[in-house]
Amino acid sequence: MISDKIKKGAERAPQRSLLKAIGYTNEQIKKPLIGIVNSFNEVVPGHIHLNNIARAVKDGVLMAGGTPLEFNVIGVCDGIAMGHEGMKYSLASREMIADSIECMVKAHCFDGLVFIPNCDKIVPGMLMASARLNIPSIFISGGPMLSLNSDTNTPMDLNSVFEAVGAYKNLSIDEERLEYYEENACPGCGSCSGMFTANSMNCLCEALGMALGGNGTIPAVYAGRIRLAKAAGMRICELVKENICPLQIMTERAFINALTVDMALGCSSNSLLHLTAIAAEAGIRLDLNEVNKISENTPNLCRLAPAGLHHVQDLNDAGGVYAVMNELCKKKKLCEPLITVTGKTVGENVSKAFVKNNNVIRSIDNPYSKTGGLAVLFGSLASNGAVVKRSAVDPGM
Repeated sequence: MISDKIKKGAERAPQRSLLKAIGYTNEQIKKPLIGIVNSFNEVVPGHIHLNNIARAVKDGVLMAGGTPLEFNVIGVCDGIAMGHEGMKYSLASREMIADSIECMVKAHCFDGLVFIPNCDKIVPGMLMASARLNIPSIFISGGPMLSLNSDTNTPMDLNSVFEAVGAYKNLSIDEERLEYYEENACPGCGSCSGMFTANSMNCLCEALGMALGGNGTIPAVYAGRIRLAKAAGMRICELVKENICPLQIMTERAFINALTVDMALGCSSNSLLHLTAIAAEAGIRLDLNEVNKISENTPNLCRLAPAGLHHVQDLNDAGGVYAVMNELCKKKKLCEPLITVTGKTVGENVSKAFVKNNNVIRSIDNPYSKTGGLAVLFGSLASNGAVVKRSAVDPGM
């Protein structure tokens, strides 16, 4: 085991002594040491509940015969950081997260890692770290926030509040109505309920093969999220035994799969910013011209907010990411033999998934559009490329 570096032999008595100072027994120290990388904080709604997720993960690790050791990383909420100098710190936090995880893992010699992210830059920062460290790893997010209907029976999310601000500024609504959206659009814990960056990246963890099915879509407040966390805790112990590492999973073909699923789901334009960075950590270069080719050949099957009225809870009820992937497999759009953290291949994972609601997930023969949700633009304003979420802009564009 990797952890033998800090616990095996007479010369490691000082290290064992320090572990015993925490309260660990000889029996616990002898087992695989599993790092629980938790981004819990009391600032971000997507992260306020992650201690519950971590507790469930640790239960899973203990059930499977490992010893969990938890540590924390920072997490910035883009929604709170918007509109002032705080936004200058958001993307930079991604690299800080990856670096801090590297420091903790290299210093303490974990045998495996369970990553618990949820929001925008935390998910890619952790994926970057997993590629860089390349020891057995699995992801379990905190899950999406619920979307509730307004008193006019319209689904709400954080965008509803931004739009209400605009309506208030142009005198379309009064202050009381603005306060209604402020009070009701974000009903509780979880990552913002549309297909924004956080939920995009958590869904793409499934597409990359780094998370169990349901990681991106099971709502934060559902008991199924806790059960999935326990399953992830159990599975990491098997990954350690099998010595399945991230770079065996996050291959070039896996990134092409992720980009394909990205186009079908209509993910955030930020997803491309992050996938290229994660791929770079894995020693892979994603060509933006190739991204356009994937987009041209991948139908857009979902129109979740902000592109439409559906939210991630609706995607979950309609069959989830695996159902979307199974639709893509019908036309051979995905590389199916690739290994994933489940220990099964992509094809095996999605073979039993099916679409339960064709309004939320269109069939591949009847897509929302024949081309993917993103496009890369080249021109005088951005000679090296710029990204647009074409599924969410006016069709005239």
